[in-house]
Amino acid sequence: MTRRPALAGRGRHPTVVIAAGFGAAVLVGTLLLATPQATAEGDASHWLTALFTATSAVCVTGLVVVDTGTHWSIFGEVVIALLIQVGGLGIMTLATVITVIVSGRLGLRARLSAQLETKSVVASDLGHVLRKVVLFSLTCEAVIAVVLAGRFAVGYGEPLGRAAYLGAFHAVSAFNNAGFALWPDNLMRYVTDPWICVTIALAVIVGGLGFPVVFELLRAWRRPRRWSLLTRITVGLSTVLIAGGTLAFLMTEWRNPATMGPLNDGDKVLAAFFTAVMPRSGGFNTLDIAQMNPSSWLLTDVLMFVGGGSAGTAGGIKVTTLGFLLFMVWSELRGESHVNIGHRRLPAATQRQALSISMLGVVVVTFATWLMLIITPYGFDRVLFEIISAFATNGLSTGITADTGLAGHVLLSVLMFIGRIGPLTLGSALALKQRTRRYELPEERVIVG
Repeated sequence: MTRRPALAGRGRHPTVVIAAGFGAAVLVGTLLLATPQATAEGDASHWLTALFTATSAVCVTGLVVVDTGTHWSIFGEVVIALLIQVGGLGIMTLATVITVIVSGRLGLRARLSAQLETKSVVASDLGHVLRKVVLFSLTCEAVIAVVLAGRFAVGYGEPLGRAAYLGAFHAVSAFNNAGFALWPDNLMRYVTDPWICVTIALAVIVGGLGFPVVFELLRAWRRPRRWSLLTRITVGLSTVLIAGGTLAFLMTEWRNPATMGPLNDGDKVLAAFFTAVMPRSGGFNTLDIAQMNPSSWLLTDVLMFVGGGSAGTAGGIKVTTLGFLLFMVWSELRGESHVNIGHRRLPAATQRQALSISMLGVVVVTFATWLMLIITPYGFDRVLFEIISAFATNGLSTGITADTGLAGHVLLSVLMFIGRIGPLTLGSALALKQRTRRYELPEERVIVG
């Protein structure tokens, strides 16, 4: 009698709904991409190719096992773009907005599910917030598409229809931090074009900040003292990571004849800036990643693992998690009993969440790297890069994705799925039941370190 209600409610838990929603989107995408109409040659793709591509699109990653622009037909490319859009906005966001439009109201369980997906602080006005999210996303994508289409038409002589198509596809891919491109070299042919590089970089930055931060910046961009803790940490750390990454890539790749070496000084700065932005989860590249120095790979690994802002389209453990960890260490070094950031105290529950997300990320990446080293002949540097790229839903690659074999493709697909819905969310979906201890155990001090 006590088990039946628990099992009945288990499938409706918000974390399970989110995981099931993304899984259903991947399944639908796989079925569509496996049809003969989805390929340029008219032959059905292998089921694993379709599954991998659908997972990469829904999880807004950008890793591919076949060239997007030559393997897939227009129908296939449109399916990929739609999967990116669905994954970027979130299954629960779309479902909640549709519910609001149709019924004009939300049930409590639907609000909780959508709140968990968008990481909104207040659920009372969730319908209005989600409508703003969708409207803002589509508006940004439209503006990006117009700029890119104009550049392709005027600067490169593309027919108006083709230019509009290229602009729309890459606008969706960029704003949602997906990294899918329709050229075999990704965006390397545009390494010296500031119109394309800066537009796509800004799209990745805005999409990766997170909607709560973007909306607060739009409201109070002239009053930074009134910014919330989330906005301050996200904007501050993002600026530091992008600026520091730009300088670091200039140092490591300035004389590399296979990357920045042939470029003039201005183009080197542009390439370094673009390369520093993309590990936030953008996934595009204007330099040949496979030809970079190992020091640049390591730097990219770190930036990819951190990722972008919370409640955005970026992956990784998030810059807010990194910020909380840094302040926790600083408070511990100063011997303070609480973690204070500015004029606010960080709750203990938030500290535990930051630690949990970080440690789960490290464990997943370590275990997956170990597995990939066993099943593939590639060295540690390339394998680690590929694993972090998949887990952080980034999409950058040193060129080994297609050659990792059946087991490698399955492993990367699982990592992309885990990285999109979040290690902590996935763990909650598997565990579900929260246990409250109604007593406190005696405290014992233990030596640490």
